[in-house]
Amino acid sequence: MATAAGFLLAGAVFAVMFWLVDAEAVVRALSRADAGLLAVVALTIVCWNASWGVALWNVLQAQGVTVQWYQALLVNAAGAFANHVTPFGQAGGEPVTAWLLSRTADTDYEVGLASVASLDAINVVPSLSFAALGATYYVGVVAVGDRLGYLPVAVVALALVVPVVAVLVWRQRRTVERYVGAALARLWRGVATLVPRLSPPRPGALRERVEAFVEAVERVASDRPRLAAALAFSALGWLLQSVGLWVTFVALDAPIPAYVAFFVVPMGTLGSVFPTPGGLGGIEAINVTLITIVTDVAPATVAAAVTIHSVGGYLLTNGIGALATGALGVRP
Repeated sequence: MATAAGFLLAGAVFAVMFWLVDAEAVVRALSRADAGLLAVVALTIVCWNASWGVALWNVLQAQGVTVQWYQALLVNAAGAFANHVTPFGQAGGEPVTAWLLSRTADTDYEVGLASVASLDAINVVPSLSFAALGATYYVGVVAVGDRLGYLPVAVVALALVVPVVAVLVWRQRRTVERYVGAALARLWRGVATLVPRLSPPRPGALRERVEAFVEAVERVASDRPRLAAALAFSALGWLLQSVGLWVTFVALDAPIPAYVAFFVVPMGTLGSVFPTPGGLGGIEAINVTLITIVTDVAPATVAAAVTIHSVGGYLLTNGIGALATGALGVRP
């Protein structure tokens, strides 16, 4: 029910967006797209998903999980499908992806969840790096305060602050681990008093699960070669996404500066917090707004390009993910 409501909300967002930029102009822009270049865009989307699948495989290798590289690609694709059909983007599908890993690789759920969380954390590094590079270039060629105001400066500052905060939290992980375990135990006991037949866990059970999760993350952090490989393939995935967006505009005969794509793609992921399946609608609204502000491309053409790249990627990723789910043969 929540997913259906999410799709309805996403449809409403697209309807408003197309109405604002002139739906007929969007259709005209779509009609002049170069089919050959659109095939290149589709290829970048497939390669981007494969690249992140290889990144996941390296994370699993660091965990000591026995899994073939193609199985990791299938799990990553199936996980992307789960992310895209559950509300709140990435947060909705991560537990499902961890469950898929636990069944496919025959490993503990905590290890699977730690692997997925580790990949998410790894993906943040190149994401912020690309956004910061694009923003820095924008600041260098456009006066600060023009069009985007101080947003590019804020992005650069965020790219510097987040790693510092992450390091501080990691160094205090034992303290954080205790607080999280205690908080989860209190929450579970509260839920157990409200839900019939739900018994609270034995004392220390949740704390042990949190400890297992942290230990699994530590194994990834301590394997430098695998961590470096995962970072490299994660960065390749972000690069392919950005190149795909740039090629989409070329296909519509409305090229944009490359730095715009590098800046916009990571920023657009903020739309994943939108309460729709996979952040559908929220991501596109952010992308259209940013590109319209920083370029001279007509808003209708921007909307057409973003729709092709983002919604087309959404559908293609879901199709591959559905096939991957069937190929894994996972049974409850």
